[in-house]
Amino acid sequence: MDPETHLALHQLRAADLHAQAEAHRLATEAKPRSELRTRVGWTLVELGLRLAADPRPALA
Repeated sequence: MDPETHLALHQLRAADLHAQAEAHRLATEAKPRSELRTRVGWTLVELGLRLAADPRPALA
């Protein structure tokens, strides 16, 4: 392989890896989604507990 071609391919691959690393860094910094997921999860648990403790008889 020609050294210039090899260098060009290396530079393209390095740029791609840098872009992937930056995207991963930005994704790991944005954590509100898991916080929202936790709040929604606990809300569903609370709703389930309220429904389970409901004294009304189930419909037949």
